[in-house]
Amino acid sequence: MSDFVPDLRTIQIFYWTATLGSFSAAAKRLNTTQPAVSHRIAALERAFGLTLINRLPRSLSLTPKGHELLGYAERVLRLHGEMVAAITAPASTSGSLRLGVSETIVHTWLTSFIEVMGRTYPGIAIDLAVDVSPNMREALLRRDLDLAFLVGPVTTPKLVNVSLGHFDTAWIASPSLVGAAGPIGLADLTRHPIITFPPNTTPYAQLRDLLIQADLPPPRLYTSASLSAIIRMAIEGTGIGAMPVDAVLPEIERGQLRVLDASVSLPAVSFVAAYENAPDNRLSAAAAAMAKAVADDWFAMSRHYGLS
Repeated sequence: MSDFVPDLRTIQIFYWTATLGSFSAAAKRLNTTQPAVSHRIAALERAFGLTLINRLPRSLSLTPKGHELLGYAERVLRLHGEMVAAITAPASTSGSLRLGVSETIVHTWLTSFIEVMGRTYPGIAIDLAVDVSPNMREALLRRDLDLAFLVGPVTTPKLVNVSLGHFDTAWIASPSLVGAAGPIGLADLTRHPIITFPPNTTPYAQLRDLLIQADLPPPRLYTSASLSAIIRMAIEGTGIGAMPVDAVLPEIERGQLRVLDASVSLPAVSFVAAYENAPDNRLSAAAAAMAKAVADDWFAMSRHYGLS
């Protein structure tokens, strides 16, 4: 028994069974069958001559030795991932990346990221989903997404956060709706409908708190999960948009929208690249680092040309 060394696949199966607390969940994660997972765990316990996992009627729990082994398993898997990343050429990597993206990123630097990703990892297919940040956070926790660019930070130890910078938010309207005179007070702004993101988002919560503190009659609020819809409504004069300036630079340059000179500022919104805190998640980690580099370059260029 002292000479027994579990292979990498067995270590991986034990790690995910222990982490997910279920043979079936580990099997789904590793694209294998539940009997195969159970057999590997049982063989591991026989080889070590001790129980690692307590089988309860509706759940699994680790024994003290199981907890000890879990720490070693995570270290082995992280070291293996670092080795593979250091030795393997990115161009030879194949597979897919399920990527969730906030629409603010779609309107700014997403295309640049996809171009860089395609050059670096030509064998990786990107499965793109555009959604609001709360939905993407839940999808990450359900493991329906591998990586997401969303409003953050996301405060859970289950996810890694990589900063992607922040976007300034402003009151933005069609020149035909609000004249050029300013500065405009909050009471005058809220005489018009305000267009923003849905109630479960950070921008909406920030706007709501601002309006509550001002002790003004509640304005008409139009909300949409689609930034494109918010922009279109603002252009058509439906109301004043509370949205990221960088996302509407083309419309501002064409004279369709303008940033209002308001006496009350809106808070900036920070974004992160978030992915599961797992030892074998090297593709998501590499893509997040790449996204940070792309975002940093985009913001530097915007500042240089006075766009942001």
